[in-house]
Amino acid sequence: MTTLDEALAALPVIAIIRAAESRHLNTVMETLAGAGVRAMEITMTTPGAAEAIRWAAGLQGVAVGAGTVLDAASARRAVDAGAGYLITPAVLPEVIAEGRRLGVPVLPGAFTPTEIVQAWSQGAAMVKVFPAGAAGGPGYVKDVLAPLPQIPLVPVGGVRVEDVPGYLRAGARAVGMGSPLLGEACADGDLAALAARAGRLAEIAGRRSSDG
Repeated sequence: MTTLDEALAALPVIAIIRAAESRHLNTVMETLAGAGVRAMEITMTTPGAAEAIRWAAGLQGVAVGAGTVLDAASARRAVDAGAGYLITPAVLPEVIAEGRRLGVPVLPGAFTPTEIVQAWSQGAAMVKVFPAGAAGGPGYVKDVLAPLPQIPLVPVGGVRVEDVPGYLRAGARAVGMGSPLLGEACADGDLAALAARAGRLAEIAGRRSSDG
């Protein structure tokens, strides 16, 4: 199974898959993988999330995780389905502890430097800066990393394709992208538009990653 670190080394982007229905999930994930996106987060609020995680865990070269994990029971269900990492919207000690017990990385959501340090001190593998756009974008990430360079940050929320190079230059470990990348593909199955956005993202993020 591909690990999150391996997936982010190939392309420093986590695709956030949140949908009101499950019928397009598999083809959406296939399209993302075909365009070079290797890390995918399926939110536990999505109908059929566990089944989608189980299916995606079989995709070659893809690291699949569960998002919007709010408690230990949800963490266990996700990992049982094949999730290789867990992502939360806030600093949730119960989920961090359960993830560590299960042996999977946890990326808690945090907004302020205090929350970021709390998440890191509790055992987070990386910290999701959320909502990154409202926090101040790449400038905020750069400012936080100045005194806290040891904490891998993953900005999420309001991140557009064209914003990705700026976040990576600011020192972000990766970025998480939902609707700016997925568009309406999970609802209407517009895979051609999704492939175009994902291809463009892979081009600019991959180039920036290789440039260092």
